[in-house]
Amino acid sequence: MNVVLISTYELGHQPFGLSSPTAWLARDGHGVVCLDLSVSSLDEAAIRAADLVAFYLPMHTATRLAMPVIEQIRRMNPRARLACYGLYAPLNADLLRGLGIEAVIGGEFEAALVDLANGGNAALKGASRSIEKLSFLTPDRRGLPGLELYSHLRQNGTKTTAGYTEASRGCKHLCRHCPVVPVYEGQFRVVQRDVVLEDIRQQVAAGARHITFGDPDFFNGPTHAMRIVEAFHAEFPEISYDATIKIEHLKQHRDLLPALKQTGCLFITSAVESIDDSVLSLLEKGHTRQDFYEVTTSLREIGLSLQPTFIAFMPWTTIESYGCLLRALAELELVENTAPVQLALRLLITQKSRLLDLPDIQPVIGPFDEKALVYPWKHSNRDVDTLANLVFQLVSRRQAENKTRAQIFGEIWELVLQTPAPGLRPQATVPHLDEPWYCCAEPAPQV
Repeated sequence: MNVVLISTYELGHQPFGLSSPTAWLARDGHGVVCLDLSVSSLDEAAIRAADLVAFYLPMHTATRLAMPVIEQIRRMNPRARLACYGLYAPLNADLLRGLGIEAVIGGEFEAALVDLANGGNAALKGASRSIEKLSFLTPDRRGLPGLELYSHLRQNGTKTTAGYTEASRGCKHLCRHCPVVPVYEGQFRVVQRDVVLEDIRQQVAAGARHITFGDPDFFNGPTHAMRIVEAFHAEFPEISYDATIKIEHLKQHRDLLPALKQTGCLFITSAVESIDDSVLSLLEKGHTRQDFYEVTTSLREIGLSLQPTFIAFMPWTTIESYGCLLRALAELELVENTAPVQLALRLLITQKSRLLDLPDIQPVIGPFDEKALVYPWKHSNRDVDTLANLVFQLVSRRQAENKTRAQIFGEIWELVLQTPAPGLRPQATVPHLDEPWYCCAEPAPQV
């Protein structure tokens, strides 16, 4: 069978979600073409020859971008079977089926895609959600665009080719706003260590000098994670890496942090979301404001960079609490560590989100918007929505002008607090990827 796998967006990474199922499908004798529309155009010849076209939907933005492409492909090849897989596929199953999608696959998708390509119908029964334990294959990246077209590491004025892999999927935690939760429901699955290391080897051979571990939380399985980075560092001591880890886990496993530094970790992304303890409790984040402060100090002492992410605008945000966030970032010397878009993001309320269970969410949301794939919401204080819009416009404009993070932060400070921006102590350039990380929020406000 001729299979086309399509990705529309994955935060600037070469898609693991294409390369992994490619290996499985190829093993069963299927011809596979991978199309990453974030860096290349649609291959009409491949689409017209396809028997099965499957869209990888790991996040909200990818799903929105895929919707018009689904309709385009239906017109180009009406005989092809269409499928969607990834976290956001089961969240939007009814809508996708209305667009002509036959199979909707969430969770561990590789085996289900092979079954579908082999003529099976397991994935056609409702919205298939599998979290079975798989014995993974080394991802097949040969048909993907080169790493040079994807996100790069920026450090001290240099630009370094970066690769991407995953050592686990799912998550042990049940944060209310997280899209992983409705699919995995508090469970996670590991990718076998040998598979992860072989995937790293092939990306290093392709030019990668930095690796991003894209797990929802690298310390869901700390022993598994540490064995991987220790073996990775022993084989490639000159290659650096980064990972995403909860504040809760950074505090719980602080004894492992020096080993992260020693094995080449440059920075850790952590979804802080808020510095308001009442909001953190509502989101069930598992950490407090004080935990955030303590972890920031611990990482700085070790020499690891923290890249915090936030959902700056939520139904519980006040202008005063937003100002407190700005003061905290200045106090903790995290201005250079924080991508400006993190100060403009707005909470996403998706289908099947646990946020919908909160009594104070229902009064602020409208009917589900099938185009935006969210429940639109308005803040009870219109001034907060106005501020969100102003901050987003400011960040967009200043980033287009190549302003520094400190310059943009200073303008936001003056906009919100109506006082001159504080004098920030000069900081060394913080290592970061040139594609900002966000997942449970959208980069533009709804006004």
